[in-house]
Amino acid sequence: MKQRIDATDSIHTVSRRRAIALLGSAAVAPLLSRETFGAAKNTAFTLLHDDEQFLDDLEKRACMFFWEQASPRTGQVLDRARNDLAPGARDPRKMASIAATGFGLTALCIANHRGYLPHEKIVERVHATLDWHLNQFHHEHGFYYHFTDIETGAPFPGSEVSSIDTALLLCGVLTARAYFKDATIHKLATQIYERVDWPWMLNGGPTFSMGWFPQKGFLDARWEHYCELMMIYLLAIGSPTHPVAASAWTAWKRPTIEYAGFKYISGNDPIFTHQYSQAWYDFRGKHDQYTNYFDNSVKATHAHKAFCLSMPKWYSEDYWGISASDYQGGYTAWGGPPLQGPVDGTVVPNAAAGSLAFVPKDCLHVLRAMKEKWGKQAWGRYGFVDAFHPAANWYDPDVLGIDQGISVIMAENLRSSLIWDVFMRNPEAVNAMKNAGFVADRISS
Repeated sequence: MKQRIDATDSIHTVSRRRAIALLGSAAVAPLLSRETFGAAKNTAFTLLHDDEQFLDDLEKRACMFFWEQASPRTGQVLDRARNDLAPGARDPRKMASIAATGFGLTALCIANHRGYLPHEKIVERVHATLDWHLNQFHHEHGFYYHFTDIETGAPFPGSEVSSIDTALLLCGVLTARAYFKDATIHKLATQIYERVDWPWMLNGGPTFSMGWFPQKGFLDARWEHYCELMMIYLLAIGSPTHPVAASAWTAWKRPTIEYAGFKYISGNDPIFTHQYSQAWYDFRGKHDQYTNYFDNSVKATHAHKAFCLSMPKWYSEDYWGISASDYQGGYTAWGGPPLQGPVDGTVVPNAAAGSLAFVPKDCLHVLRAMKEKWGKQAWGRYGFVDAFHPAANWYDPDVLGIDQGISVIMAENLRSSLIWDVFMRNPEAVNAMKNAGFVADRISS
């Protein structure tokens, strides 16, 4: 998902270096009803008019990426595209990403909600996307290849059948199903989700394999420690057709990090791992036997900012944020704490944009400051470039679909909670969280 591949290097070598008891009594930690799951609200934060204008511009530009850099026939979205294309032009590269397509389906819901594109055109695109993925796109037990040709669906060399990227696609599929009051969308989306054979991807173990190759079989690497994996387990536990046991929720490790006075659950992974599952699943106001994961991501964001500011040679209140991204040397999974990768002063705007709903004041400040100071070079048709390094006079020419996706979704979740509210209308999401042991936080009197 957050990495590039070639024929000789598995994506996982690039990026992977790295029956539940409920808490308390019902009076202290009541089970959440479906209504309670959708009723949590953002921590009090008032967006100023200028904030709203900035976020609206950011969202509209990101939505245009998902509209223009997708195939109208297949609905697949390019993995990346240049940020200086003419209106309506599509990047000539052919590699689509199923993760970007999942983000794209979600972005189309936002585009419809905000009126960025005509409703009829959006519905037509969603129909085409779901129909093609159900009836024409090759799958293995319901799972899809990571990188494919945008028009034919043929896998790119070295691409695996990916569990996490299929999960990202499914989050977009289920968002579209819940958002659009359309019988065809509902039917197609349901069939795509219910076709996935989750126990197959366990490959006989307690945790999910990261993927499968036709010649080599399952990858040895597994989703076994806290990162972006929560969506896989909840989608699987909630499946009405091929579920895994709720005990799978406790099968993965939850290591802790202490940094700058913050203690929180985290693997040795970039900041995006605290953002992705929470783009859709609403963890506000609830916890399992381990933590409140929304609050955990708030701490992780504060710690990440402190980590960046511990390097004042490069970073400041107006310039911080590092997540897996492009850099002058190619593509890398980097960030911290602790230090990961060749951090060199490059900034990655989606690091802050993906945490807008967690720490709105600080993330809004740095994003607006970066646009004001470097917008001429770092801001284009689709918003921020993927990464830039002003001191080195380097500005990435590209944007990446997954990075645009987490930015637009979390911007909208900050503004309206739209995607949280819509996604949690899916009964499978509600049931999965209940079965995993989530209960409401105790409210202090």
